[in-house]
Amino acid sequence: MAFLFHKFQEAVKTLAKNPMFAKDPRQLQFEADVNRLFLYTSYNRLGRNAEEADAEEIINMADKASVADQQKQVQENIHSQIKGFCMSMDEILLPDIENTDEALKLPPQSNTASRRSGLSFAVGRNDLPTNHPVVPETRPLKRAELSERLKDLTGYKLDIKPSQIQHQEAGQGLFLDGEADVGEVVAFYPGVIYSPAYYRYIPGYPRVDAQNPYLITRYDGSVINAQTWGFGGETREVWDGRSMAEFKPDIEGVEKGSERFWKLLNSPLEGTQVGMRGGNVLERRNPLALAHFANHPAKGMVPNVMICPYEFPLTEKDMRVYIPNILFGNAEEVKMKRFGSFWFKLGGSGNGGSDSPVLKTLVLVATRALCNEELLLNYRLSNSKRRPAWYTPVDEEEDRRRWS
Repeated sequence: MAFLFHKFQEAVKTLAKNPMFAKDPRQLQFEADVNRLFLYTSYNRLGRNAEEADAEEIINMADKASVADQQKQVQENIHSQIKGFCMSMDEILLPDIENTDEALKLPPQSNTASRRSGLSFAVGRNDLPTNHPVVPETRPLKRAELSERLKDLTGYKLDIKPSQIQHQEAGQGLFLDGEADVGEVVAFYPGVIYSPAYYRYIPGYPRVDAQNPYLITRYDGSVINAQTWGFGGETREVWDGRSMAEFKPDIEGVEKGSERFWKLLNSPLEGTQVGMRGGNVLERRNPLALAHFANHPAKGMVPNVMICPYEFPLTEKDMRVYIPNILFGNAEEVKMKRFGSFWFKLGGSGNGGSDSPVLKTLVLVATRALCNEELLLNYRLSNSKRRPAWYTPVDEEEDRRRWS
């Protein structure tokens, strides 16, 4: 198996230089990332009993398949893994899995409004909706207990503890306890998802990263704010994306963990048009919803995970509770187009040509076999502005292409 992985590593280096990739630097980097994810996740799907012929076929596909086809395969590979994760969580948490569908179909019940937070001021609403979906019964396990039981099934769990990076601003780091294979999903990036049309509603806009180190952007411009998720919770509950009282992030080196955001030049949307619409029933004990605590590697260190966009199909209702994200604003996507450093609203709305609604999330994928170590993620901060003192580029050219 080690020999096969070596072949994949060599393929990653070679295919990144393939002339079929786009000439636009930003698109080129996106396609190179898709290519890497295709190799890593397909390798993982082969399993431990893979044969050399299987590996050769995947490498050949990566060389010839279109980026769109590779992207589709990556989504299938990731979805297959996450489906397995959800089944494991059901096995641990549900008293009777056969009754899950019936529990989810129960009529909504009344719920009291929580205290008003900064997010509610941002969207111009005074109270939560009075009707919330019923939260299905689960076993009364603490988050730590759930994490240990999940490790028994998957082989690893995640811990947050002092980082091993020798820098005073490193703070807490994300550690994998156990073993995970290359191409394996090891963490979810939780929180509130903002499409470009709703940038103005990100708390703190326009200096959204001034007091929030837990922001990240996808290539399509969607921003995920993990600050309000914090460390998660101890229950399955209706979560509306508002700040949790117990979570106070370390904001030393305020730019840490954030990526740069393109400015939005359209007028602010009316507050009555946006918001969380009462929230979603989410498993706040999700042991893998901690990707926002992964640190950037120090000089001389190499990343061992990478970001992977994951379009979760909202038709998978039984899995929804384990996807630690909610969408800010209307479910129907506002059409936006990027011109240089700016986003413009084109008018009208749509779902990008897809008949099935999706939630545009992010997960962390292992880029090699992992064993009892800190997870390190290349932040790829923009080189157009001054970077924090702790940031050492992993690959300056990749950073430049990502933000060109």
